[in-house]
Amino acid sequence: MVIPRDPRKMANRKPLIDEDGEVRQITAADVALFKPFSELPTSEQKVLLKLRRRGPQKEPKKVPISIRLSPDVADGLRATGSGWQGRADQALRAWLTRKTASRA
Repeated sequence: MVIPRDPRKMANRKPLIDEDGEVRQITAADVALFKPFSELPTSEQKVLLKLRRRGPQKEPKKVPISIRLSPDVADGLRATGSGWQGRADQALRAWLTRKTASRA
């Protein structure tokens, strides 16, 4: 439950988002209105804490496993940068698809 604020004070505030949906620069006057989370009413804290929860996973969960790779293979995968595990997963999936298709 969110506690209603004084509408007269709210009317004098400049919106944080412009017509294009972009967040405007925060001013010192805006910062002066900020409150620490601990000073919010408990009901508002509960609402905000619920918003932090992650939603349901969109794709099936991946299973953590441990495999041994040659050092050059591990280094080569890591050298491809962020997301290397996903790319390794895609490469293994493609290999498995080809392997299963050749058996049929």
